[in-house]
Amino acid sequence: METLTAQHIELAPGYSISRVINGCWQLSQGHALKAPVDFDDVCYGFHGLVERGFTTFDCGDIYTGVEEFLGSFVDELKASSEGPGPDDIQIHTKYVPDLDILAQVDYAHTSSIIERSLTRLHREALDLVQFHWWDYSVPGYVETALNLLKLKEQGKIRNIGVTNFDAPHLKEIVDAGVPVVSCQSQFSMFDRRPQYRLIPYFLEAGIKHVCYGTLSGGLLSERMMGLASFDPENRSQVKYMQVLEDSLGWNGYQRLLTLLKDIADAHGVQLSHVATRYILDQPTVAATIIGVRNSKHVDDNLKIFSFDLTPAEKDSITALLDEYPRLEGDCYTLERESPRYKGIIHMNVDATEQQPPQAS
Repeated sequence: METLTAQHIELAPGYSISRVINGCWQLSQGHALKAPVDFDDVCYGFHGLVERGFTTFDCGDIYTGVEEFLGSFVDELKASSEGPGPDDIQIHTKYVPDLDILAQVDYAHTSSIIERSLTRLHREALDLVQFHWWDYSVPGYVETALNLLKLKEQGKIRNIGVTNFDAPHLKEIVDAGVPVVSCQSQFSMFDRRPQYRLIPYFLEAGIKHVCYGTLSGGLLSERMMGLASFDPENRSQVKYMQVLEDSLGWNGYQRLLTLLKDIADAHGVQLSHVATRYILDQPTVAATIIGVRNSKHVDDNLKIFSFDLTPAEKDSITALLDEYPRLEGDCYTLERESPRYKGIIHMNVDATEQQPPQAS
């Protein structure tokens, strides 16, 4: 019997990733509202994930402490004589200049942050740098993307992506000559905003979609079935509860959980696997990010690749979702413009380290 492993996909010519990416935001300092992270257990889980084919990790320069933690994991792989080595994994990071310094961002700043990520991650080149810009009214996002291209040409970056860009502003960057291979955005059964404009543009431009929020911080799981309410346990869940309230609402949410559970039972999997498979099957979606906070779900994640949804099952999910409102606007518009959505987001995360370099 063939051993089940994670599926991979080519994100760019000659560069492949696992279709389920190990998300590391939940490991960042300040993310958890309640339980602390057991990093020894997380590292144990990382080894198990890589052995099962989940070789791609997602982090960010503003995820406090996470790049360093992944750098330590890279060192462990280098020191091990058995199993996958550091060249067998892919680490995707981000470049997210603080809101307060956007107007001062220049090549020197961009280069310094990329060098810092290389040092933290113990890599000679960054596999994928995903660029984010908080406020489009501040000029400079196209020029900054072009500066990332310069660093790519120097061999410090292998691939350039973006995160949380809407279609018009992403098109500006692409039209300027930046070879964007992927865009990371929130995409789930609660949040289908990418279907408005982003996915049609991906199809036109040949850009792959990397999705986060697919399981909405754990809200799409059996443990939520039948509950009358829920007290968020971390910043992710605070955000996704807002999304839930403005889309399905609690009654629609419970209807969706019941439907997903029925489909999951038919395939011998969990409803979270069905929710993930549904998004992976959407046009342009290359991969989805699932957060890793401990070693508990290493084997469970393989079940995502153990079945296929039938056309009738997909249609039944879509039909239920279509009964309810979708979030307004393009990708990340609410998070940029709505005080309610902006309130949970830290736009000046790392004020000390993110300051522009001082002139000598």
